[in-house]
Amino acid sequence: MTILTTRTAPPPTADLLVPSRLSDPGPARAALLPAGPDLWLVDTTGYRAHAARHAPGTLDAQELARAAEFVRAADRDAYVCAHVALRRLLGAYLGIAPRAVTVDRAPCAHCQEPHGRPVLPGGALHFSLSHCHGLSLLAFATVPVGVDVEEVPSARTIAETADVLHPREAAELAVLPAAERPLAFTRVWTRKEAYLKGLGVGLSEDPAADYVGSGPVPALLADWALTDVLVPEGHCAAVALRNPYP
Repeated sequence: MTILTTRTAPPPTADLLVPSRLSDPGPARAALLPAGPDLWLVDTTGYRAHAARHAPGTLDAQELARAAEFVRAADRDAYVCAHVALRRLLGAYLGIAPRAVTVDRAPCAHCQEPHGRPVLPGGALHFSLSHCHGLSLLAFATVPVGVDVEEVPSARTIAETADVLHPREAAELAVLPAAERPLAFTRVWTRKEAYLKGLGVGLSEDPAADYVGSGPVPALLADWALTDVLVPEGHCAAVALRNPYP
């Protein structure tokens, strides 16, 4: 199985994965290799205080307003952490101040209105962001990319959502011992969502339409590389990268 690791703070630890370049004085400039993707895993619990201090000078007015709308403090903190990290890294890759980064919206895949996925003007740098409780995963590449990170859910949650899987995936899960299904389901879901985010359609498309596989190795997809990402125990993650040479 191909598993990508993420950038971590030196010295690396088993449970606290915080990119060192996200702490002051912040990255001056980051280099992105054409092969990509470049992945960063942020412990949003450990990064929370730092992100809160820098949010007013890092996030734009729309992001600050969005953060203020959250009712639960935990949800607000997770949003602020993820978006402060995103802007600081975008600024590093582009060589500009984080708040100077302009993020637009691509045309919707269904109606062509400008409320699709977030994009940067010019298309030279692509990015994707996903977060769950305690973790945010960010990817940067020179071609379209999508990521997803999820906690492994309970068996009850799996039973309630199994109908959103491809029939082959559902059949694969059905023959597994009950104890193995949560991890296998989460592998499927993160692969599926990373791929759909990379396409720019997200869950507006039927998640059951594409087969990504539940086993240790992701299924092959036309024009896309789908890979599992190494994350802390109790979670699964995946990244989808469009083939630059289809």
